[in-house]
Amino acid sequence: MEQNESTSRVMSVKEWLINLVIMCIPVVNIIFLFIWGFGQSDINETKKNWAKASLILMAIGIGLTILFYVIVAILGIAILSSSGHI
Repeated sequence: MEQNESTSRVMSVKEWLINLVIMCIPVVNIIFLFIWGFGQSDINETKKNWAKASLILMAIGIGLTILFYVIVAILGIAILSSSGHI
């Protein structure tokens, strides 16, 4: 796969700062990560890989958070039922 100059060049500090500011906006960040990771072919390869890695880390974080809350809920129910409060 041949890359043109716009997708293979090094990203500037200004471009990284803009990316990081966009990542601070709830919901917009997820939309942009999907656009950058899987969207247009003229997006810088570095940005594409970073967006895909960020989505993977978000998915892992969400999965671990759900797992934590399920465990806490199960433990809470077990403690309450053993003490006769349920």
